[in-house]
Amino acid sequence: MTMLKGLLNLFLQNTCPLCQRNTPNLFCPYCNQQLQKSCLHDPNCSSPIPLFAWGSYGGILKRAIIMMKYENRPEIALFLGQLLGGSWLLNSSCKYPAPVIVPIPLHPDKMKIRGFNQSELIARGFCDVTGLRLKSHGLMRIKHTQPQFEISADKRQKNLMGAFDLGKDFVNHYPSKPILLVDDIYTTGSTANSATHTLDGYGINVIGFATVAKAIKHGP
Repeated sequence: MTMLKGLLNLFLQNTCPLCQRNTPNLFCPYCNQQLQKSCLHDPNCSSPIPLFAWGSYGGILKRAIIMMKYENRPEIALFLGQLLGGSWLLNSSCKYPAPVIVPIPLHPDKMKIRGFNQSELIARGFCDVTGLRLKSHGLMRIKHTQPQFEISADKRQKNLMGAFDLGKDFVNHYPSKPILLVDDIYTTGSTANSATHTLDGYGINVIGFATVAKAIKHGP
């Protein structure tokens, strides 16, 4: 009976997406340990918009995010959202009134290609841990923009001008609580600025931007 149970456990185990080792969890213990090394000691970052970031965009965290987005691994998004939510509870939940969570939306054309919005799944994982209210359609993307990593920093803000509008969740009823935007990566802040500007235009207060990873600027 014990042998049968062991064989069943063997076949039921997942394969770690980063190293292909068998594991009962999403990531094997080694890769999970390496992932934790990306975690920022102080997730409250200095930026024009209050920024909360779980980790630095590099190494194994970068690999996990790329795999999530381009190798159809939505379960990674939920896991990363849970990490972000746990960090929020430890570091920032007492600093802000309980916000409504709004993920950065994908354009419908990109949604058809990818099949899921990674930011929405990150937000779901975040809300599973924090208990905060999720509004998946607080924003909608009305402009098909060029991927930010393909263009220079000085052109990114222009690329996202007019990219967002109010989503169906808020068309008839504006939220009574402030908004916390959620995304996978924060680079120059162009996405955060554009989304915040859109909501500000409707009189909706944005208290900050929470992200799994923050790009680290290196000196010349």
